[in-house]
Amino acid sequence: MTRLRQRMLEDLRVRNYSPRTEATYLQHVARFAAHFGSSPDQLGKEEIRSYLVQLVEARRVSWSWFNQAVCALRFFYRVTLDRGEVVPDIPYPRTSKQLPTVLSAAEVGRLLDAVRQPKHRAVLSTIYAAGLRLSEALALKVSDIDSARMVITVRQGKGRKDRTVMLSPQLLEVLRSYARQVRPRDWLFPGSRPDQPLHATAVQRVCVQARAAAGLGKRASAHTLRHSFATHLLEGGTDLRLIQTLLGHRSIKTTAIYTHVSAQRLQNTPSPFDRLEASRRSI
Repeated sequence: MTRLRQRMLEDLRVRNYSPRTEATYLQHVARFAAHFGSSPDQLGKEEIRSYLVQLVEARRVSWSWFNQAVCALRFFYRVTLDRGEVVPDIPYPRTSKQLPTVLSAAEVGRLLDAVRQPKHRAVLSTIYAAGLRLSEALALKVSDIDSARMVITVRQGKGRKDRTVMLSPQLLEVLRSYARQVRPRDWLFPGSRPDQPLHATAVQRVCVQARAAAGLGKRASAHTLRHSFATHLLEGGTDLRLIQTLLGHRSIKTTAIYTHVSAQRLQNTPSPFDRLEASRRSI
């Protein structure tokens, strides 16, 4: 590891960035340096601009990936190199906002029924029942399931924050049945090696297969189950602030997107045209 890379890593760690973010930022800065074949501390505004333009014109990366690159370069120049004058010239991209895909309750049931492997079904059931991110579900340990208090402790979720979510009685039965077969000791969902958790790629692959087997026309991933959890709670009358807490969102604005995808709310909201026609008929 070069001295500069080590320094950036230390800067990230003292600011309590997650290990995943550390790795992502380091990779982006390394790609930037490799693009020019030079140490990044020898590069400046023009190289950054050229690199970002090349990424956009190549159209090989998503906007979220592009935004990660921008954040990594901003951190590197502002913090590690203490060259704050460069940062204002590194723009944040304007990304298109898309509504999340949401499954109906029946579609969730079909997806879960199409998963044959007990461990995979238990993981996906946990994501839907508790609204977890895939990474959070895979990081669960047996000790995080508190059947006495009927809660699940999510440790070091996004933003490196702990939170507590509900433990559904039905999910508890699923987990107990799963545990009788697999007998996990430390990680709730161990991988091929018991000392490591199940890998996210395996779960995402199962989602693709289950979606096809269930005949779902929608694109469904593990994260779709989290979106569906939030939307179904909202449709059931759960307060948006509580949903925010359960999801671990920092801002209520992030949670508010589910008000736009709630089909039940849309169906139960009369159009002003209906009132207009009703009043005209009563005359």
